[in-house]
Amino acid sequence: MNEMICIICNKDCLLSVSGDLTVTGNLCPEGAVYAMQETQNPARTVTSTVKISGALIKRCPVKSLYPIPKNLVFDAIRLLGEIEIEAPALIGQVVVEDICKTGIPFVTTRSMPKNIEENA
Repeated sequence: MNEMICIICNKDCLLSVSGDLTVTGNLCPEGAVYAMQETQNPARTVTSTVKISGALIKRCPVKSLYPIPKNLVFDAIRLLGEIEIEAPALIGQVVVEDICKTGIPFVTTRSMPKNIEENA
């Protein structure tokens, strides 16, 4: 039996998932969905930064557009360490097309203008 605390709402239900995939302890239907997803295919949205050249700030925040399988999170972070983009960057700009063959992209979460002082 797997036990976990539900993070979907603020009730912090203690969920139990039995061997036959029966969920107990949830006070709302979303808790059961969360427990099944966490048991069968856990996934996480990854947030991080990438290097950016030509901007005032040297790192640009990014995130996976959708959650990726939890077992790929560290591979995805390593992939971001190899990426450098060039300013200007627009919010929502695709930085990596396909994270670890999931079909899910990394996108910027902030616009980063070109540093005009650098060109003066």
